[in-house]
Amino acid sequence: MKVLAAMSGGVDSAVAAARAVEAGHDVTGVHLALSAKPGTLRTGARGCCTIEDAHDARRAADLMGIPFYVWDFAERFTEEVVEDFVAEYAAGRTPNPCLRCNERIKFEALLDKAIALGFDAVCTGHYARLEMVDGRPELRRSADMGKDQSYVLASLTAEQLSHAMFPLGDTTKDDVRVEAASRGLSVAKKPDSHDICFIPDGDTQKFLAGRMETKPGLLIDDATGAVLGRHAGVHEFTVGQRKGLGIDGPAADGRPRYVLALEPVSGNVRVGAVEKLAVTGISASSPVSHVELDGPVECVAQVRAHGGTAPAVAELVDGVLRVQLREPLKGVAPGQAVAIYREDAAGDIVLASATIDATS
Repeated sequence: MKVLAAMSGGVDSAVAAARAVEAGHDVTGVHLALSAKPGTLRTGARGCCTIEDAHDARRAADLMGIPFYVWDFAERFTEEVVEDFVAEYAAGRTPNPCLRCNERIKFEALLDKAIALGFDAVCTGHYARLEMVDGRPELRRSADMGKDQSYVLASLTAEQLSHAMFPLGDTTKDDVRVEAASRGLSVAKKPDSHDICFIPDGDTQKFLAGRMETKPGLLIDDATGAVLGRHAGVHEFTVGQRKGLGIDGPAADGRPRYVLALEPVSGNVRVGAVEKLAVTGISASSPVSHVELDGPVECVAQVRAHGGTAPAVAELVDGVLRVQLREPLKGVAPGQAVAIYREDAAGDIVLASATIDATS
């Protein structure tokens, strides 16, 4: 096939591209410039979109002997990922920018351009398994559960997945680094990027405060209604947060308080005991189904990129994915994604994904 390899400058995408070349595909490498003002060097190990990363990707492509380009997607990234991130926080929701980037940049904007240029598939370094079953793409968890990224890919449509390649799905991260070294790739020991790539210093509160209209509010005890303090805006909090609440002392029973709910209209933040974080019901919109969901289905639900799983029963009702958890989960918030899986001896299969609107 004619394959476009998305090369971030990291070890995973480099090895994925090398495997595509080794498999006999006609591969072209591309680095996505996602920042309008990229830094020269990475800040710690957080970023993945700097000039240095572009150079690392080019060196890897040169070593493989494949064509390489840098495509400017900064404006699209700002609109689809960064502005969405800010808007979601302003609405009191908890967004997942990595999921949005995969959905709207790598497998919408990039894939659309690749198909228009005559490419058959886009290859990335994601840790997930993908195969065609009865003419439909089947997305499964990675063999390396510690690196599994099927959760952030679960919102992709069948059409998008049919033009995707994930060569690292059956591999562990340790093996990828060993392979990179054996291939002579200079990124073999390069640290992983983490956190949010467009907030290189990791200070989300500062980033949001400079980009959204903040509304001061009150910290309210959910049990008594008592005012426990004041804050500069709901953007400073996430559901499940315990530290940095700005409350002088513990509750009357001496136990810590947690953020239970954000109220962007009033500006209030409700806090309370950890038990009140337990969620057993999820209602999620904009579902993407990978199989036909006819009636209730036994599954495993996941609400965070790493962890946050529980056995559940899910059902698609009038365009809404309703998930009833058999075991409660904590820290589940509107704006997050819920992905449901069917347990299988060969590896869990993704059934559907949707955006959480409400919990109970």
